[in-house]
Amino acid sequence: MADPHSIDEAGCYHCGLPLPPGGTVTSQLAGEERAFCCVGCEAVAHAIVGQGLQEYYRFREALPPRGDAAAGTAERFRVYDDPAAQASFVTTGDGNEREAALILEGVRCAACVWVSEQSIRRVPGVLSAQVNYATHRARVRWDTRRVRLSEILGAVAAVGYQAHPYDARHLDAVQAEERRSALWRLLIAGLGMTQVMMYAIPAYIADAATLPEDIGQLLRWASFCLTVPVVVYSAHPFFQGAWRDLRRARLGMDVPVVLGIGVAFIASVWATLRGGGEVYFDSVTMFIFLLLLGRFLELGARQRAVGALAHLGKLVPEYCARIAGYPASRHAETVPVGALRRGDVMLVKPGEAIAADGIVLEGESVVDESLMTGETRPVRKAPDSAVMGGSVNRSGALAVRVQRVGADSVLGTIARLAERATSEKPRVVELADRAAHWFVLAVLALALATGAWWLANDPERALWVTVSVLIVTCPCALSLATPVALTAATGALARRGFVATRGHTIEALARATDFVFDKTGTLTQGALQVERVEIHGGMGIARCLAIAGALERASEHPYGAAIRAHAARAGVQDEQQVALPRNEPGAGIEGRVEGVRYRIGSEPFCTEIAGALAPPGVPGRASIVHLAREGEWLASFVLRDALKPEAGALVGALKRAGKSAHLLSGDSAEAAADIARTLGITNVRAEATPEDKREYVKALQASGHVVAMIGDGVNDAPVIAQADVSVAMASGARLAQVKADAVLLSGDAGDLTWAIAQARKARRIIGQNIAWAVAYNAIAVPAAMVGWITPWMAGIGMAASSLLVVLNAGRLVGRTNVTSDRKIAVRELKTA
Repeated sequence: MADPHSIDEAGCYHCGLPLPPGGTVTSQLAGEERAFCCVGCEAVAHAIVGQGLQEYYRFREALPPRGDAAAGTAERFRVYDDPAAQASFVTTGDGNEREAALILEGVRCAACVWVSEQSIRRVPGVLSAQVNYATHRARVRWDTRRVRLSEILGAVAAVGYQAHPYDARHLDAVQAEERRSALWRLLIAGLGMTQVMMYAIPAYIADAATLPEDIGQLLRWASFCLTVPVVVYSAHPFFQGAWRDLRRARLGMDVPVVLGIGVAFIASVWATLRGGGEVYFDSVTMFIFLLLLGRFLELGARQRAVGALAHLGKLVPEYCARIAGYPASRHAETVPVGALRRGDVMLVKPGEAIAADGIVLEGESVVDESLMTGETRPVRKAPDSAVMGGSVNRSGALAVRVQRVGADSVLGTIARLAERATSEKPRVVELADRAAHWFVLAVLALALATGAWWLANDPERALWVTVSVLIVTCPCALSLATPVALTAATGALARRGFVATRGHTIEALARATDFVFDKTGTLTQGALQVERVEIHGGMGIARCLAIAGALERASEHPYGAAIRAHAARAGVQDEQQVALPRNEPGAGIEGRVEGVRYRIGSEPFCTEIAGALAPPGVPGRASIVHLAREGEWLASFVLRDALKPEAGALVGALKRAGKSAHLLSGDSAEAAADIARTLGITNVRAEATPEDKREYVKALQASGHVVAMIGDGVNDAPVIAQADVSVAMASGARLAQVKADAVLLSGDAGDLTWAIAQARKARRIIGQNIAWAVAYNAIAVPAAMVGWITPWMAGIGMAASSLLVVLNAGRLVGRTNVTSDRKIAVRELKTA
């Protein structure tokens, strides 16, 4: 068979454009002479083949851009090696590892994804690369000691594509183009359908005496001319998808669609050429229009759901006001947000969005964090208050010192985790896809058997009955039933500050039978305060506070923050240098100060060096942190924390829904029991180490329970990773957030009640969608097989089936009042 890209063909071997007269470039490629339209295409082709990726030219399904589009980009790429340019889209990993989010332009098919992904992976120093075909987004991780980002971008350009930093605003343009293309295909199909139906009406209502044969034939040819652009242009995505599936020896949802369109169209063309027989141009155009209409509405619903996640990337402004030389100078200059550095001071005026995470140095205001946390009430900010990038300053001007910017900020972390969730395929979706594959195979077998039976018994009706069977079946509804509902639910949750970071989060949260809670910061407010300090040895209280503050300096635990804050209020500076610090998760911290070994933490941890039993504990809801040195107890810090006002309602709603609530805490048995008694929790484990918590969850799972873990802090990271589904409070340590399956930005237990109810609602809607898809096909397929459904009726049925699934899932996206949401959530959990 001749090579489709041979030199004597009129098109360029790489991009397929016509060869310019007299300007053709020829070159030996893989042992054969090839023709190119320019030296750029020649260079790109040699780069592809030189990397061993010549299979690209065999399996690509669309032509790439001209190779000269990548020329002259080396200088532009070098700017991305600057840490300032990387601040907004590159995150720092372990040691010299970096990870970037990129958008690829020029990607038009699965082969494009393959060649671009392989070209990146083969660059020395690249640790991993994944390209998402649906979004054209890539995540690349590399070692800065071995390769620069500009070299990675150059490798992409060398094979004919353009890579640039991911920008949520640019995503709007991509989605707009997707909608525009889909709308044009829909409009062409609609125009063709209406005109063809006009020409079909006389044939339906007239007989041979009133409709002369020559007029009938004229109407057939007119219908043919109007149907061709509908089939060739509007239905092109269906044919492209079916061809891609068949080349990979798999049966997708487009295969029966294309068979139905193709058979009906070819039969109609044959009847037109013969000058007699039935034509189905009206059914073909109507079917294509209805199916495109359903997919266009589905696209809109899907983009709205994805947009609820993408809005996170649009909250940070592009520019901000930076004060150079603060506080001596008050002059502010406008700079790109990417130019901000840790330690810079920015001026945030009323009505402006805050560009980065930071600490207020000067000024008082209220800040709207609702777009991130779902909390509708503005939060008051004063000097020393923390502010999040993406929140909006509502009243007074603020001077803010930058702590984290770009991808390292809280907002950047959440957006990256949410993106990870959208790239993963939950198990239930994989099962639906697998079921749809076998469903398509069964449909083809039924259509073949139906056609054979009708051909033997009624040849005149055999064709349209077979076409009806192919068209009326709706694997689309079966495959859409789960993912469209999960996507809609994920978007609705994100708008309320509950960001799913894994693909299975909603499914697992809906199935959870046991909810395991950490105490501090989860059921309690996490605003711990040192109630009093009890001194046991001869060391003074100021010295004890100074040593305790120094040991806790690197800790992210709420206990450490409370002790440091108490020391600061007492005017004690923790300036001591701590040598050989060691953090024992769930126990405490050890370090040497001026050569003496100290420990701060739990009683068993401190007993190991103090050598004697600790003084009596404090009963009730208090938590105690001890300070000891070798051979001596020094002090005990008594801390108290208040319950969150919504905690009781959350636990009560879960119990009424038949769920089990558990409390795991590293605190004393008295403190944990007091909290559990107040909330009505009977399953309590106190003085638990991180390993104890993990083993507790493993034991529940071994008994057949589906465990949801809600935690806050470094000590929760192991058990969060063990649970079937896990939620981290936004105020918690970042390690717990990264390992968790979801992040609750508001930290509000009432929003968690709503999220659980929303997950259960999504599960019900998924069940309704699947039931509808199965029931529809169980009724429609036999009806089509016996000849009760015509092709145009089948087209309406198939499009309506898919559209109903999407619209049903759209009920998850509705906006309501926060208070009414919570009341509804509690009511739904009660009746679950």
